[in-house]
Amino acid sequence: MTSSPPGASETDLGRKRRARKIGRVLAETHPDAHCELDHSTPLELAVATILSAQCTDKKVNEVTPKLFARYPTAAAYAGADRGEMEELIRPTGFYRNKTDSLLKLGQALLDRYDGQVPGRLVDLVTLPGIGRKTANVILGNAFDVPGITVDTHFQRLVHRWRLTTETDPVKIEHAVGALYDKRDWTMLSHRIIFHGRRVCHARKPACGACTLARLCPSYGTGPTEPAAAAKLLKGPRARDLAAAAGVDPELVPAQAVAAEVP
Repeated sequence: MTSSPPGASETDLGRKRRARKIGRVLAETHPDAHCELDHSTPLELAVATILSAQCTDKKVNEVTPKLFARYPTAAAYAGADRGEMEELIRPTGFYRNKTDSLLKLGQALLDRYDGQVPGRLVDLVTLPGIGRKTANVILGNAFDVPGITVDTHFQRLVHRWRLTTETDPVKIEHAVGALYDKRDWTMLSHRIIFHGRRVCHARKPACGACTLARLCPSYGTGPTEPAAAAKLLKGPRARDLAAAAGVDPELVPAQAVAAEVP
């Protein structure tokens, strides 16, 4: 007799227990999980997060050193020359809209918050260029206020794990948040995003080289044969990820280790 897949006819308590197990495995799988946007102040993180829309974190991190040096304060952003700023952030894409957001952000911070980034969700979401997802990134990583960041990776994975059927990001945030202790929200978000970028890809997840295989109702969405799955792992720890899943790390090709994480 075969056992039912994880998530089949699951009670609320069963889902919560499985969610907690997923959280523990992710903590073991991705001990290096962190915010991948380089920053040293709340303002820098706010700016980097605005730039990250439709752009890789790697590209943002290439652009921000010059940008942060040129505009160290909210006043500097508010008084910036539009053309100069556009040229600095052009590589991140949508640079005209992003420049508009940064100029307005600087002015709003000056007008309403004495030039400082506020540390409350209710205030952050009123600022130009900052929605709820961005606000939670800022709260969790600049102010140590627990927050869940529902980006495309997060949405994809919690749906594959059947932790929620909600599709609205705010409803997803609340539904998943209810499964975990609040103190764990920020790191949980990082670990899920790390897993989505390195293992559980949108088109072809590395099911056969995933540490969550036994807990995942969607196991089999991608290749389950270890050799095929190992080739799909990405990033500098790809071979460690394979080993953690019980797969021979030598099956991970060099180009996967060197691959840019999406």
